[in-house]
Amino acid sequence: MSPRILIVEDEDSLMELLRYNFEKSGYAVEVIADGDQADARLKEVVPDVLLLDWMLPGLSGIELCRRLRQSLATKNLPIVMLTARGDELDRVRGFEMGADDYVVKPFSVHELLARVAALLRRMNPRLVADMLKVGDIELNRSAMSVLRQGETVHLGPTDYRLLEFFMQAPGRVFTRGQLLDGVWGDDVYVDERTVDVHIGRLRKALLQGWRTDPIRTVRGAGYSFEAQCGEGPGGKVSVTML
Repeated sequence: MSPRILIVEDEDSLMELLRYNFEKSGYAVEVIADGDQADARLKEVVPDVLLLDWMLPGLSGIELCRRLRQSLATKNLPIVMLTARGDELDRVRGFEMGADDYVVKPFSVHELLARVAALLRRMNPRLVADMLKVGDIELNRSAMSVLRQGETVHLGPTDYRLLEFFMQAPGRVFTRGQLLDGVWGDDVYVDERTVDVHIGRLRKALLQGWRTDPIRTVRGAGYSFEAQCGEGPGGKVSVTML
């Protein structure tokens, strides 16, 4: 079953951009552009996650967030606040009113998708898609396996987590520090050069028999995962975590 997301945003172009990207990522999307209408709708149907703009016609997003936390039906609803208000005091107020995450405009859509997925995975793991697909590469979380058109490639646990992290935000450039935090965790000390070692191992595993390298090195910045439909041996590839 697809996770249900309600997007409350009054800027038409941004609303359509969000609708398109969340639907493409497997969500069942509903959009509303007015705070009062959103309040009424949430009394009828509670989604799996709410993406909520702060400034809205009618009831403001921050007041709606406060009301939702006071209601028994929505007190545990995952809420991501989406706003142009990036000051520290505004962030603090957003969290005090009950937001689970706070994303400041302008933002990366890929990062927003990853944040929403991470929030769902933490609060309701059954709703997060078991399958991730980028280009010709598919990752199956349940089986802890990856498919790429033909050959079996074996990955160690860390390389598997690195690939999973990349595939949650294709096209986004991650610094080595961000990869360390996302894959190893910020409470584990690992030298940044370790990232380069695992990038090399993951590249080698995924490149066997193909002409396209799914991992792009961005000089002076970090790495990006941008898999395309590669050319290689026929059939399906099964990449299994050891």
